[in-house]
Amino acid sequence: MNKNRRLINLQLMAEMTMNATTSPGLSVENKTFYDKVLLRDAKPNLVHDQFAQKRNIPKNGGKTIEFRKFASLPKALTPLTEGVTPDGSLLDATAINATVSQYGDYVRITDVVKLTTIDNVLVESVSMLGDQAGRTLDTITRDAMAAGTNVIFAGGRVSRATLTTSDKLTVQLIKKAATQLKRYNTPTIDGSYVGIVHPDVAYDLMNDPEFIEWQKYTTSDKLFNGEIGKIAGVRFVESTEAKIWNDNTCPVKTAAVPAGEDTPAVDATYYSVFSTVIVGKNAYATTDVEGGGLQTIIKGLGEGEDPLNQRCTAGWKALKVAKILNNSFMVRIESLSDFSDKEAAN
Repeated sequence: MNKNRRLINLQLMAEMTMNATTSPGLSVENKTFYDKVLLRDAKPNLVHDQFAQKRNIPKNGGKTIEFRKFASLPKALTPLTEGVTPDGSLLDATAINATVSQYGDYVRITDVVKLTTIDNVLVESVSMLGDQAGRTLDTITRDAMAAGTNVIFAGGRVSRATLTTSDKLTVQLIKKAATQLKRYNTPTIDGSYVGIVHPDVAYDLMNDPEFIEWQKYTTSDKLFNGEIGKIAGVRFVESTEAKIWNDNTCPVKTAAVPAGEDTPAVDATYYSVFSTVIVGKNAYATTDVEGGGLQTIIKGLGEGEDPLNQRCTAGWKALKVAKILNNSFMVRIESLSDFSDKEAAN
């Protein structure tokens, strides 16, 4: 199907829904269509989610979800006795409970907008809501990961505040983080550890001669979402949502100035500090967006409190929680970049 025909079909389907004011609610086919649009535009933003252990939202089971952390089995060094079945080992599983929270948003679309806009407003609205949902849910996972306690500060510094503008991400730091993961026998993800990096920091990596672009070692069907390349055995994915701090825990850019007799006080400003997280398998867990984790909600003209058929709404809601399962399987590198004086916190 060519692109123009596909766009026409999308518009026709959306217009059928918008015009069906005498039949409240969506048909199953249209509901499925909008669900797919929302999920399609949410998924590219779920960079942090893709390496997590996934759990479905519990059905009618309250707000608590259970993740599991499995300990490695001990070595089996006792020789087997011929004809005798050994006792075997028990899996050592630790249950980690978390409470899910609900998130969501919606937009109003008036009948006037519908009649005067050439492009289909409902399709565009669902697409934008999908983008918003993806960024929101990804940030929840990212912030949970950013609370990890296994941290390396660039330049050998001992805290975030003591970093300097010369303390950037290096191959040596990546090798150090990967070595820490290996020390704890952290399982790999498809044969490698994975780093989640901000584009401002990836700029430093991609100038290194050891950096290998993704097309030189893998194919598009085996590519992680956002993957840009590999260095020191770590595959990197890029996201503008990688954590950035810019507050009083960061290096001072300009010192605060107290109020004078005729001048107001001036607050201190800070250099932004970037997080690069190197992870292995089963380092953290989150709820799955499919199978009920993320829902699309469309209400047509005349539904709800709309006596004059003046508006419809499009929205989403999701149940979400993310949790670190094993701090030893995750290392966060904090560094500055050439853009630390320009980026804001996220």
